[in-house]
Amino acid sequence: MTPPRNLLIRGGRVIDPHNRRDEIADIAIKTGCIVDQPAPGAAIIDATGCIVCPGLMDIHVHLRDPGQTYKESIASGTAAATAGGFTFVACMPNTNPPLDDPELIKRVREAADRAGHCAVGPIATITKGRRGEEVTDFARLIDAGAVAFSDDGSGVENDDVMRSAFEKAAAHNTILIQHCEYRSISDGGVMHRGEVSERLGLPGLDPRSEEAMIERDIDQSRETGGRYHVAHISTARAVELVRAAKAQGLPVTTEVCPHHLLLTDEACSDAHPNTKMHPPLRTEADVTACRQGLLDGTIDCIATDHAPHTAEEKSVGFLKAPPGIVGLETAVALAAKAMITTGLADWPQLVAWFTSAPAKVLALPRTGLGVGENADITLIDPNAEWTVDPAAFASQCSNTPFSGWKLVGRPMGTLHKGRLQPADWSLDQRYGMTDN
Repeated sequence: MTPPRNLLIRGGRVIDPHNRRDEIADIAIKTGCIVDQPAPGAAIIDATGCIVCPGLMDIHVHLRDPGQTYKESIASGTAAATAGGFTFVACMPNTNPPLDDPELIKRVREAADRAGHCAVGPIATITKGRRGEEVTDFARLIDAGAVAFSDDGSGVENDDVMRSAFEKAAAHNTILIQHCEYRSISDGGVMHRGEVSERLGLPGLDPRSEEAMIERDIDQSRETGGRYHVAHISTARAVELVRAAKAQGLPVTTEVCPHHLLLTDEACSDAHPNTKMHPPLRTEADVTACRQGLLDGTIDCIATDHAPHTAEEKSVGFLKAPPGIVGLETAVALAAKAMITTGLADWPQLVAWFTSAPAKVLALPRTGLGVGENADITLIDPNAEWTVDPAAFASQCSNTPFSGWKLVGRPMGTLHKGRLQPADWSLDQRYGMTDN
């Protein structure tokens, strides 16, 4: 791999939540680190009009590798992450085989290093084989590089198994990320149970399946001291449960996806499989509660739940199609549409939801843009107008309900370990980059 170039990012709006900066400034980079003065001959990136911020983080993606590389691979998924402005992603373990073995964790990390697009933190399974019966060996998985534990795609329903997991999480100072769903309550539902599902004649998924598991898990977190994170929160009641837990000082966090900030179950009215996701799109009241939860700190961060499925898999109709959508390449602009265009938030808040906040959830080093820090950086044009074109995605899949949407705000590129991404940037592309 070629060494990183010496660079000067000139004249951008530096938004760095970790170091509490929001100012027009230059960022000098030498041999992959931020320095106080540009190196002689450094290439210049004209960032006028752009936001320069720490590399974005997504703590909930599906890279489908191993076992489902016809949908996505670590190479293609991290390329999609780079296209979306991310320099770190945490990948879920519902692969084939599941990430329940230290050797598999190591392989994911090694494949990400070979691809070189962005950093990848593998999330290991809570239970062996994701069967919900026996807790995995947390110590060995952490030693191999696991950053968290989840059976995502399935909730751990057995109370005793989940309690054992919480006790291990507390002992090893790690975090459990729960897909909150009791299948006995969700009962085969394919969309939110409500007026729209009744009108369409589709099986409804009861929101209590999410909320009841959150209630049980918060109780167990209280009793064990184990850290707990609610994946892809989607209901107003769920938000209130997390808010109450935080008010009690419990180690409880949560995330929300851009689609749950923008779409309601009305988007399923034409029963297009690209509007089928899990948890499902909810009501306007739920969307409002998720937005408010972000604003008041109940919801810690934004994550995509990037879930690639092939066109063939999504072509079998709403009932049978797998749930999930791709999200890495649209996340920033959709979050901006939900929170900034509406006047609810500003760019510093949005940057924090994608940087310092997810790092805090996983207890990862919260790097910023200070001198001596690694040059993991994202550049965003907040005024870029663009139209979502799934055919142009770097992801291998294009399952999105946002095709054709006109959006404002777009990541223009990243630096990972001081190296420009995408790697084929030429000096006259993107920012008018020139040799000094």
